[in-house]
Amino acid sequence: MISKGSVKRGIIFRVALTGICAALIEAVKLALAFLPNVEGVTLLTALFGYCFGWSGVLASVIFVTIEPLIYGYNTWVLSYYLYWPFVAIVFLILGKRNIRNRVVLTGVAVILTVWFGVLTSLVDVGLFTGFLTDFWRRFRIYYIRGIWFYVVQIICNAVVFPLLFRPLSELLGKLRVKFLGNSEKTLDKPEET
Repeated sequence: MISKGSVKRGIIFRVALTGICAALIEAVKLALAFLPNVEGVTLLTALFGYCFGWSGVLASVIFVTIEPLIYGYNTWVLSYYLYWPFVAIVFLILGKRNIRNRVVLTGVAVILTVWFGVLTSLVDVGLFTGFLTDFWRRFRIYYIRGIWFYVVQIICNAVVFPLLFRPLSELLGKLRVKFLGNSEKTLDKPEET
């Protein structure tokens, strides 16, 4: 039987965890801001969705909500609300399915990073230039203009994910079990790849 105290403790932990995760995402983004398009947001958002489920998804929404308070509002806010929770949900699903293969997880992260460039270009061209007049030509020009920024993001995630995702997910899994007990899903040791 689950006691009221353990339920309260779990709720309190989830609320604190969500805030800490959102703050960590923001802190890493700000810490790496001096390096153009080198980012840790994808790694952390994926980790939090993978290890903490819906609390990680909520942390990504809070992160996106904080961003315009720092940088102001523009079309990127819509892209962020569409993209970052999506990353957390994709990795939540991978975590629930016990996908541990480093190559698969890195591949998914790289594909999502490619999608980020496409999505932001679609939103920017759609909101700035309209949908009716030469949309795809304008999109192509806009996307190609920013391709080097997207390539840096893709390379960054292709390097960071295989190095850091496994050890960090193991650490976060242990912390989750410590604070939430065995009622939550536990991460088994990942398969070696």
